[in-house]
Amino acid sequence: MQRALQNQQVAVVGLGLTGHSCVRFLLAQGAKVTAFDSRSDLNLTLPESVEVNLGPFDGALLSATSLIILSPGVPLSEPAIQRALAAGVEVIGDVELFARFNHRPVLAVTGSNGKSTVTQLVTAMLEHSGIRAVSGGNIGTPALDLLERDYEVAVLELSSFQLETLSSLSMLAATVLNLSPDHLDRYTDMEAYRQAKLRIYRHAGLLVVNRDDPQTLPDADTDNTQPQISFGLGESTRDIGYQSATGMIRYQNEDLLEFSTCQLVGQHNLLNIQAAAALAFAGGATSQGVVAAARAFTGLPHRCEKVREHKGVVWINDSKGTNIGATEAAIAGLRPMVQGQLLLIAGGDGKGADFSLLQHALKSVDKLICLGKDAEKIAVLKPGALRVASMQAAVAAAASLAGDGDMVLLSPACASLDMFDNYQHRGHVFTDAVEALA
Repeated sequence: MQRALQNQQVAVVGLGLTGHSCVRFLLAQGAKVTAFDSRSDLNLTLPESVEVNLGPFDGALLSATSLIILSPGVPLSEPAIQRALAAGVEVIGDVELFARFNHRPVLAVTGSNGKSTVTQLVTAMLEHSGIRAVSGGNIGTPALDLLERDYEVAVLELSSFQLETLSSLSMLAATVLNLSPDHLDRYTDMEAYRQAKLRIYRHAGLLVVNRDDPQTLPDADTDNTQPQISFGLGESTRDIGYQSATGMIRYQNEDLLEFSTCQLVGQHNLLNIQAAAALAFAGGATSQGVVAAARAFTGLPHRCEKVREHKGVVWINDSKGTNIGATEAAIAGLRPMVQGQLLLIAGGDGKGADFSLLQHALKSVDKLICLGKDAEKIAVLKPGALRVASMQAAVAAAASLAGDGDMVLLSPACASLDMFDNYQHRGHVFTDAVEALA
């Protein structure tokens, strides 16, 4: 539903990558744009027509606008935003703005873990089926920038923050891949986080749900008239599943793909492939395209990525493991591949998470090395855990403990901003330290 923005006074709150894409789009629509960011030291290169306000948000200025585009990193609970809402100002996010101007089919992905892998894999499955597909949203290209692209289907990765301000996006299909505690520094509890995720099911033609994770199912007291398809680790004659005896992923009671022929490994990726296939079929993909893409897909950087094998020790970079669920999935997926010991490097900013939930997974870990802001909270869960002050020290400690047949896994279960620029920076520092062992 396209809405005229010509001469409208619109505020963009938050000037990261998403905020800049919003400014560009709004100016192209003829809006009068005012930009806000809480950081006072930004070096910006915005057009002269854009009034920029840095530092604490001015509630009076925001309340005088007709529309606020809120970046995902700024919570709705921000007092200046609440003041604007009370004044009757509409507050939306960039994906909602995309929804109001988009007229082409959309597939959408959310979940605590695996979002980026599934988003890229769905895009590849569509492309291998001869369908022009693009991906964006919370990964890569901001949603608004996709509107300028030539595509038949858009595949959007959506975070819980983006979903909070989304209300009218029509989708062919949508999924909540899994749910585990995350962002509890922003949400009052796990249920509030879950409800933000479940918003993705609104206006979805097909719900792709994880039958092994009941939290991904829509609430029983909501409108459940939308068709569903489930995925999981066991067999299913109606939906998509896995036959362990044959190693086959099966779709609607027929063989689709032998999992061992895929380059992705681990149970978490077995689920990711199934979810991606269900979404891709909803987007018009062929069985041949789904199979070809699944076999060719090598995964994304910093997500259970093999760095190297040195002196019989395999080093794995899972720096994208920024919450407990991601680290649990990495341990469960990789442990069966390790003949010897599994050494885990973990720690960082836990974002208010209850690390006791990690204790069961740590039983599959032989040695634990912790660093970062919440290192002690994780270290106390396993006797003999080491505490170190840097990533270089963590790698050195792991190298001294590991031998032939062992695996060292960096999967922090935490955000990275206490010590690094982002999870990519953390992964690069780890990789550099591993490479330096030679």
